[in-house]
Parts: sequence; structure tokens; C-alpha cells
Amino acid sequence: MTTTSTVTDSAGLSVYNPTKNVGTGSAEMGQASFLTLLTAQMQYQDPFEPVDNAQMVSQMATITNSSGIAEMNQTLKNLASELTGTRLGDAASWIGKSMLVQSNIAAPDATGTYAGQVTLSAATEGATINLVDSAGNVVKTIETGAQPAGDLTFYWDGKNDAGETVSTSALQVKVSGATTSKVATWATIAAVQSPADGSSSKLITALGSYSPSDAISLM
Repeated sequence: MTTTSTVTDSAGLSVYNPTKNVGTGSAEMGQASFLTLLTAQMQYQDPFEPVDNAQMVSQMATITNSSGIAEMNQTLKNLASELTGTRLGDAASWIGKSMLVQSNIAAPDATGTYAGQVTLSAATEGATINLVDSAGNVVKTIETGAQPAGDLTFYWDGKNDAGETVSTSALQVKVSGATTSKVATWATIAAVQSPADGSSSKLITALGSYSPSDAISLM
């Protein structure tokens, strides 16, 4: 009859001996070691007392499952890599477009235009949208007139009544005469950044960096 010692010695393994000092090693048997042990077991089995068929099937199933799990893990890693590349490719296609993001700062686009949207909490008889520079000076005043509750868009070409460009820098949006729940402005997407840690891509604009999910609208 095949002994445990014979099989494990042939497989390059050893039987635990409480009186013998044992060095550190792997805490679990890998697939290669398991296959080696199974092969040795078949080689040294007693032909008059062969390995039980049920045990053999169980051991083979263990090998198959281990191999399947390893292949599945690799497939998931490949899929994650492909999805990351796809997300980056999709985000890169946004370069040159404009996205509406929640911000009270408006930056001009390539044509010098300032645009955005304020959300009125209630109807108003007349609201005023002021575009203010970094020194606190009102550069442009937009009178909206009576407006219902909801989203209200605003637009300014950056010029005065004489057609002269009077601002090319970012301006703060301040609303008076109405209660607003949200202020959003349009920002041109200049570039896409893919973080080294594998997190979602960032869209670089004059207003800062945003995730694609931050876009309220895109054009």
C-alpha cells in the first residue's frame, strides 16, 4: 500500500514532524504543487488498492476550478484595462467642446464669449446678473426682466456698446433680485488628464479640473 511518506517525498513535500524544526514556507498549496502531489500519488499507488474513483474525480475538479479561477481573474484584469482605455478615449473626444458645470465663475471661450445658467428658486419680477472682476468692479450687468422659476441662461460677448472688448479674464457671477439654487457656467475643455492611480479621467478647463460626470450639459 502506498504510504503518505512515499507520495509526499516523491512530490518534493514532507510530512509534518512535531519534533523537527521547520523553516518558513507557503501557507497554502499552489496549483503546481497540488498537481505534483496528485501525479506522485497515481505513480506510487498500490495496484491492488487503487485510489478511489470519487476521490480522483474530486481532485481533478479541484485542479479545473483552480485553473478556471486563475483564468477568470486574468480576464477581469484585461477587461478593467480595456474599460479604462475606453473611458479615456471617450473623454478625449470631448476636447474642444464646452461643458456646463456648477460654478459661479465664468471664463471666456475662444471667441471671448461668457455664458452660463442660473436656476431661479421662484418666479421674479426682475433679476440682475452682474459679472464682476477680481477687483470687485462690475464689468457687465444683464437685466433679465420678469422670469418664472427654473433655469435661466445668460450670455455676453465680452464687448461694450461700442463693440470694444472690455474683458478677457474670468469673472464672478452675482445675481440680485432673485433667489437662486444653482449657478453654472460654460467652460471649454482644453485637455484630458488620466491620473496615475487609475481613477477616472479629469477634464481640464479654464475653471479647473472636472470629472465627466460633473457636466450638466455638453456642446
